[in-house]
Amino acid sequence: MNPLPGQIEAALNATSEHGTALQETLRLILADLHSETATIHLLEVETQLLHLTAQVGLPPQMLDVVKFIPVGKGIAGQTVAQNKPVTVCNLQTDTSGVAKPGARQSGVGGALCVPMHRDGKIVGALGIGTMRQHEYTPEETKRLQEVANLIATRIAAIQ
Repeated sequence: MNPLPGQIEAALNATSEHGTALQETLRLILADLHSETATIHLLEVETQLLHLTAQVGLPPQMLDVVKFIPVGKGIAGQTVAQNKPVTVCNLQTDTSGVAKPGARQSGVGGALCVPMHRDGKIVGALGIGTMRQHEYTPEETKRLQEVANLIATRIAAIQ
């Protein structure tokens, strides 16, 4: 049995400060999936923009690049547009066009992003990355999707 959902529930319940709760949640995910960077982007339906809500591990120069992402652009934007996980084995050498050109500044190799669902609707995207080349497995994708949906159901309560 995967202990991560229970750990995330505890982290989200530990404080009423949503920034702190989401930061701790991302740290738990990174430890579980042996990755170094993580982001949560929430969807603003009216503008079709994803807003960076929490992150761990991104270099400072990347924060402006990923602060707002249009649906359909970049890994998070493609995740939301397609309503399915998007993965890149090595962001540094990827030529698929999924990642935004500035994404290489992150130093990330392998990346995985999953949609966040609440009540059957997409509310955002949860992404992780590692500095090494890595193809996330179906099991890792399933685990990340499970916790993304858990976070999505709780976000309204902690915002």
